[in-house]
Amino acid sequence: MTATDTRATSAAPVGGAPARAVPVARGYRFELVKLLSQWRIRLVILACWIAPALFVAAVSRQSSLPVDTLFGREMHATGWAGPLVVLGFAGIWALPLLTSLVAGDVFASEDRLGTWRHLLVAVRSPRRIFAAKALASLTVILLLVAGLICSSTAGGVLAVGNRPLTGLDGHLLTPADAAVRVLLAWVCVLAPTLALAAIGLLGSITMGRSPMGLLLPALVALAMQLVQMLPIPVAVRLALPGYAFIAWNGLFTSPTQLGPLLTGTAVSLIWAVTAIVLAYLQFMRRDFTSLTDGASPRLAITAGALPLVVLFAVTVGVVAVTTTAEGSGIEQSKIQRSVATEFAHLYRRQAGQLHRPDVTEAQLRAAAACTKGDVADGAKGAGNDWRCVVSWHLPDIEATGTAVYQLDVTPDGRFMADGDGPKEVNGYFLVRTSAGDVPNPLWQFDGNVELLGTTKG
Repeated sequence: MTATDTRATSAAPVGGAPARAVPVARGYRFELVKLLSQWRIRLVILACWIAPALFVAAVSRQSSLPVDTLFGREMHATGWAGPLVVLGFAGIWALPLLTSLVAGDVFASEDRLGTWRHLLVAVRSPRRIFAAKALASLTVILLLVAGLICSSTAGGVLAVGNRPLTGLDGHLLTPADAAVRVLLAWVCVLAPTLALAAIGLLGSITMGRSPMGLLLPALVALAMQLVQMLPIPVAVRLALPGYAFIAWNGLFTSPTQLGPLLTGTAVSLIWAVTAIVLAYLQFMRRDFTSLTDGASPRLAITAGALPLVVLFAVTVGVVAVTTTAEGSGIEQSKIQRSVATEFAHLYRRQAGQLHRPDVTEAQLRAAAACTKGDVADGAKGAGNDWRCVVSWHLPDIEATGTAVYQLDVTPDGRFMADGDGPKEVNGYFLVRTSAGDVPNPLWQFDGNVELLGTTKG
């Protein structure tokens, strides 16, 4: 007996009156109470609302900072760096695990407890059961994400202060602007989180009580993160929902790098809709009168994995056709432009801290000449063998200033620049400011290269 047959039987007249299906709102409240009554869900909610604040406050007071994490070196300077550090960690580990815990188990728990028949008799509509469970899962996931946002922000602002944030191109964001962009960055990662949640629902339905359904979102996220670390074509990179977990970097440049961000968000939403439709169709075809849990490895491949693989292939083709980006998207001209722009912004910051005459970026005319290994012209790709020589000019001074940087460029477009002299320009020394002693802003800095080219047409 399929779900349609079950619905027809449960709606048959009882005592002369037809049985009416329970409204989705009542089913949603029932499923939400079931989720929130689980001790592990309560503990996770409590952790999401408390742990990030404690983590950010503790790390912000340490002498050594997580400089290998984006905005980690800014945690001493502003409280708005804390939520961004937590966001980077959450995109890799926390959010995939949370979606696994909630969405990956919401249907499988009924298989383990053997309560499908009781639930069908009570609700009398498989369609409304699916809607109620999906909405309840989404609500709990949003509650967890809200906790991560509020807790990490409160911990950072209270521990360090509401101070300006340095963007990924060296320009200074006011506290109000930083707050808006931090919130937008967290909102942007909701799209890939929804995609993982939908994959979790699909796995929970197709794999029954098997633990693989519970682990599926985390495993998919881990696989996508590993792919993002490889030197793959930019079209392949952007066609995976996992890229949307790092595409928010473009919010912290001027002008904002919206191309990769909008592409990653759109891809994630398409994956979310596709996975939820597949989950719904599979749920409506299920035979709830069977004593087995309905799990079928063959069905999980044909009705779950295969359509997503096809979607991935189609998305790669669409991104490749609609954009001008080629190869890895990391090119010599892009790196030179990014390094020169950031150097100019940070040079002005240094001049102000050292009480030197202010100059504009136009007056500096900063330029960068970058090479990769032994390649001087047409260098491409990620690596830690990039070397850039930055030159600039000061008004009324004929001599051209130069500074050398060693760059480590990651496959996703982030680069870390390390000053290599002259020491008085980009070496390590402390600068006394109103907020205390801070390292020379030109010594080490993080930047971002936009991988995606302009849209064709």
